[in-house]
Amino acid sequence: MKKSFLTLATVAVAGLALSACAPTEDAAPEAPETLVVGLVPSQDVDQLVLDGEELAGLLEAQLDMPVDVIVTDSYNALVVAMQAGQAHVGMFGPIALVQAVDQAGAEAVLQSVRFGSSTYVTQWFTNDTDRFCTTDIVTDEDGYTFCNGTDTAESGPVGQDALANITEDEIIAFVDEGSASGYYYPATQLQEVGLDPFNLSGAFFAGGHPNAVSAVARGEATVGTSYNDARSSVVEEIPTVGSDVTVFAWSTNIPNDGIAVGGDLPEDLKTSITDAFLAIADTEDGIAILNAIYNIDGLVPADLDALDAARQVEANFGE
Repeated sequence: MKKSFLTLATVAVAGLALSACAPTEDAAPEAPETLVVGLVPSQDVDQLVLDGEELAGLLEAQLDMPVDVIVTDSYNALVVAMQAGQAHVGMFGPIALVQAVDQAGAEAVLQSVRFGSSTYVTQWFTNDTDRFCTTDIVTDEDGYTFCNGTDTAESGPVGQDALANITEDEIIAFVDEGSASGYYYPATQLQEVGLDPFNLSGAFFAGGHPNAVSAVARGEATVGTSYNDARSSVVEEIPTVGSDVTVFAWSTNIPNDGIAVGGDLPEDLKTSITDAFLAIADTEDGIAILNAIYNIDGLVPADLDALDAARQVEANFGE
């Protein structure tokens, strides 16, 4: 399994007039006629398009300018879209947020808050508890199962010794090659226990956090990774997922996903975009849309130190 990077942003919304705003060498940056916001699917694409249109309407009201939303097929494609001036704002996972800053000259301005925190972890889960649980299995009040201390932990890493039981031919359901919790951080953990993440014959990308959970619940993989706790996203489809899939390890803490603005936008527009998102997150209708798009409970200024830690994970994994 090798990383690959898309070179074109495939958009699910056709017919958009994308306005690049790269300044000439001597001219001051100019605002685009239409602001383009890029999203990456974490749910059904058609529903994301509809939710994105509602977000665009809220942003238009705040900014008093036209706003369009595009949906790219991966974080990597959205980074490329921002680099090419085809998107002026992007909502990224933490690794992709770092890549947007470093590769596309974007500026990280905001980070998501969930459950009162701006950080989260990778959760490792399995359907083979005999191999990966070194403690008794604990079932919480909602029927979700845990072992190795992951039921009471407040931060990671937890249960990392159990990762040494993973073999090179283990069937592992990773999420996406651009996902921090679904690939970068767990792949780094595998390096730490002596496995080469590029030489795992049974590993595959499930294409989403719920998909990775479902693959383990259905026996298509023995081990999977996701954000915590992605099992709740498939409980309607698989009511027994809480007992079918047991969490046995966590990664170190990961900065939450965030929002980046194009580095070549006028400074006053960057500030206005940042303020607009914060204003939207401060309203009932606005937070409902942000929650529908990416389960966002709130927004805070980007923690650049935490993102630098994510940058180090990316650099180490890239080697």
